[in-house]
Amino acid sequence: MEIAYWIFGGLLAAAFLVTGAFKLFTPKAGLKAKGMDWTDDYSPAAIRGIGLAEVLGAVGVIVPPLTGIAAWLAPVAAVGLLLVMIGAIRTHRKRGENIVPNVVLGALAVVVAVLGFAVWL
Repeated sequence: MEIAYWIFGGLLAAAFLVTGAFKLFTPKAGLKAKGMDWTDDYSPAAIRGIGLAEVLGAVGVIVPPLTGIAAWLAPVAAVGLLLVMIGAIRTHRKRGENIVPNVVLGALAVVVAVLGFAVWL
C-alpha cells in the first residue's frame, strides 16, 4: 500500500505543484489569457491564495512521509486538496465550464487520503 501511496501521491503532488505555482506567480491577466476565465470571479489575492493552498497541499502530501516527521499530515493535506477541488467544481459548474479535470484530481486526492490514512495511522 505504501508503494501505491507514493505513486498516486507523487502524481497528485506534481499536478498541484505545477498548477499552484502557475496561479501563484502568474498575474490574473496572464491566467485569463491562458483560458482561465474563472479568474473573473476572484480577486488577484484570492487567486494567489488558491495557488498557495495548492502548493502547500502538494508539499504536505510528500514531505511529512518522506521525512518521517508527522506523516499523518500527508492524508490531511490530501483532504485539503480535495476541498480545493470541491470549490473548483462549484465555481466551474456555476460558470458552465468543464469540471472533468477537477473531478479527476478530486478523486485522486481521495485515493491519496485513503491510502495515507491506511499507511500512516
